[in-house]
Amino acid sequence: MKIPLIYNVRSLARRPVSSAMTALGVALVVGVFIAMLALANGFRTALIRTGSADNVLVLRKGADSELASGISRDNAAIIAALPEIAAASDGRPLVSPEVFVPMSLDAASGNGDRLVVARGVTRQAFEVRHNVRIVEGRSFAPGRDEVVIGSAIASYLAHSAVGDTIHFAGRGWLVAGHFTAGGSAFESEIWGENEQLMPVLRGEFFQVVAFRLKSPALFDEAKRKLENDPRLQVDAHRESEFYASQSIVLRRILNFLAIFITGIMAIGAVFGAVNTMYAAVASRTGEIAVLLTLGFRPRSVLASFLAEATFLALVGGVLGCLVALPINGIVTSTTNWSSFSQIAFQFLVTPRILALGVLFSLVMGLVGGFFPARRASRLPVIQAIR
Repeated sequence: MKIPLIYNVRSLARRPVSSAMTALGVALVVGVFIAMLALANGFRTALIRTGSADNVLVLRKGADSELASGISRDNAAIIAALPEIAAASDGRPLVSPEVFVPMSLDAASGNGDRLVVARGVTRQAFEVRHNVRIVEGRSFAPGRDEVVIGSAIASYLAHSAVGDTIHFAGRGWLVAGHFTAGGSAFESEIWGENEQLMPVLRGEFFQVVAFRLKSPALFDEAKRKLENDPRLQVDAHRESEFYASQSIVLRRILNFLAIFITGIMAIGAVFGAVNTMYAAVASRTGEIAVLLTLGFRPRSVLASFLAEATFLALVGGVLGCLVALPINGIVTSTTNWSSFSQIAFQFLVTPRILALGVLFSLVMGLVGGFFPARRASRLPVIQAIR
């Protein structure tokens, strides 16, 4: 015979202060847990959105990041002649040899600097990266010292408004416009014409050559041709996979911090649940004796008290989810460990993360309620009556 759940609900209602404090403790832990996972998820999503399965990135052989790569003009021209490359409406191949340089710029707050990537591109880059859109002002003009700034990072930089002049590499650059890129990491970069940026940043070498395939199915053939050409000494990567791999290090760090920090907090929350349930057992020994006298088995008492602790933790878990929901979409920034530059992205709370938060609260409830529940189930009837 099972003890009705209404008995546990009424028991919690009789101890509103201790029950509320325990639930709030669990809610705080769950809220922090969700926030850390949302941070890691947002960073990962920003980098995944940066790449497209239709595009290929060509880097120097052995280079694990754009920053470590280098491709000569001659090799870039050989790559651009690949027959698998798609053509633009004017017949030109959709290829963008690019310069990639992190640099320190004045922060808008006036407190310190921001390390931001300056990317030199061709006009074809806006067709190769089809998610890039000018949302304010215009694109940079060929042959001029002009740049466009990603909308996610513009607010963090001084002199980044359209029409302002931003200074780097010993020159002033007119901010011609702002662009978006579907929430990708490109929105944390400054773009200008590669022929203008290359001489002042990287000399006569590109860091990467990006191009669009006629069909994603041609990737293996293009990769084989590029990597087997002894003149090039390059590696070819599907763009979507390459940028996703760039998030692994920081994502692991953030996930570790989520587990480590919330693990410490969870210990405190579990002790809170243990104290609450032990106090409940101590104040209800008479009730426990009556339950045992009425024929309820010790395991039913164990299950009842365990259900009570789990329900209390569940309430805290749901409350923690509600507390964490408002952070969804909040823009923050951190260092991209592959380029050591600033990248802006959003906290991204998903149903999966919320479900993990609720599951985490249930685990805390079960752990915190088990020992008090076992004690209640093992109370001798005569001792409980006394």
